Amino acid sequence: QVHRVDAGGAWVQAGASLRLSCAFSGGYCNGYARAWFRQAPGKERACVAAISRTTGDTVYADSVKGRFTISKNSAENAAYLKMSSLKPEDTGVYYCAARTTQRTNVYYTKPESYTAWGQGTQVTVSS
Repeated sequence: QVHRVDAGGAWVQAGASLRLSCAFSGGYCNGYARAWFRQAPGKERACVAAISRTTGDTVYADSVKGRFTISKNSAENAAYLKMSSLKPEDTGVYYCAARTTQRTNVYYTKPESYTAWGQGTQVTVSS
C-alpha cells in the first residue's frame, strides 16, 4: 500500500515562496508519473504541474509557468512543487497525485488519470 503525505502549505504574503513536498511510503517513486493539482474555493481541482515517470518531461498551467517547478527525488521517494512569486490567485488546497505507467516520457494532467492522491495541503496567499 502506498501512502502519501502532502506537506509545506502555509499562509504567506504575495511574492513569497514555498516548497510543497509529497512523500511516498510503501511504493517506488520512480515508477510513477506525478502531478500537483490545486483546488481553489468553489472551483474544480485543476492540474498546475505534471512530470513524467522517468524522463522528467514537465508541463505547467499557463498561470504558473515560470513561477512553479515540479520535481521528483527517487532516492527520497518524494515529489516537490517549488512555488515562487506567489499571488493571491494561487490560494487553494494543493494535492499531489501519482499513477503507475509503462510510458516513461508521458505526463498526465487530468484528475481522472491518477489513482493515488495525497490528503492536500492548504496554501493561502494574501495581498
